[in-house]
Amino acid sequence: MNASTDTAPLADTEKKAQYNLNKLTKRLRHYVGDAINDFNMIEEGDRVMVCLSGGKDSYTMLDILLGLQKSAPIDFSIVAVNLDQKQPGFPEHVLPEYLAALGVEYRIIEEDTYSIVKRVVEEGKTTCSLCSRLRRGILYRVADELGATKIALGHHRDDILETLFLNMFYGGKLKGMPPKLVSDDGRHIVIRPLAYCREKDIERYSEAKGFPIIPCNLCGSQPNLQRQVVGDMLRDWDKRFPGRLETMFTAMCNVVPSHLADTTRYDFANIKADGTPRADGDKAFDKESFAEPNRISILASRPRDAGGCGGED
Repeated sequence: MNASTDTAPLADTEKKAQYNLNKLTKRLRHYVGDAINDFNMIEEGDRVMVCLSGGKDSYTMLDILLGLQKSAPIDFSIVAVNLDQKQPGFPEHVLPEYLAALGVEYRIIEEDTYSIVKRVVEEGKTTCSLCSRLRRGILYRVADELGATKIALGHHRDDILETLFLNMFYGGKLKGMPPKLVSDDGRHIVIRPLAYCREKDIERYSEAKGFPIIPCNLCGSQPNLQRQVVGDMLRDWDKRFPGRLETMFTAMCNVVPSHLADTTRYDFANIKADGTPRADGDKAFDKESFAEPNRISILASRPRDAGGCGGED
């Protein structure tokens, strides 16, 4: 049998895999670029501190930002930062070796927050909340030390939707996770460049790129059960109702305060019927009509220069 005939199927498979990776890369770059533009996340001369945990999301964020940096019409610098919290079994060599090979500026911060959390939190209780607060404070301090003007976190679209439902189900608030906001100490701008990216795309990208993933359960903490339940619900919806997550995320970008019930966001007490037609007026007598979820474009409701959610491919 001809050797070239034997290798032909393998070559076709590799060619197809490369084509799919190129397509996925283009989609993620498109979403990240849209998010950066819509929210003015990165500006000329910015020094962006990319928080790297060793998980698929932060690896993908760093990789896409480094790619965009080469073609962006503005100059900005990137410094990757990892916080080694001294969890038992943490492979502390992985990230320095990976970042050094990339040639990117980086800094590894060693702070034994693990011992603090284990000492303070009762056995069997979730440690995530305290750990997160300690980590946040350290990263804010490091941002000051490095002269970073933006702090980039790897939360994606699914994280944002999970947070929305967690707040609705358990917190009684219509509140999500913003793509850009001032930090709680008022001194830093926090950005989420992956805000428009789907988790399933990030998973595929991470696998294709072969990132050296560090497991997120090294601390032995119990998982956040409420977030797990909401995440499972969203994944189930995504399988059974294609397009539903896209529609829900679009809704977060198209808030109509006059049709909610928050008196601090809309002056219900002082509205008057003055005979002037209103775009935000009540249409209770009209029959509502809704499009199929997979036909709703994130761009449909507002012009691109008005800002808002990124578009579909």
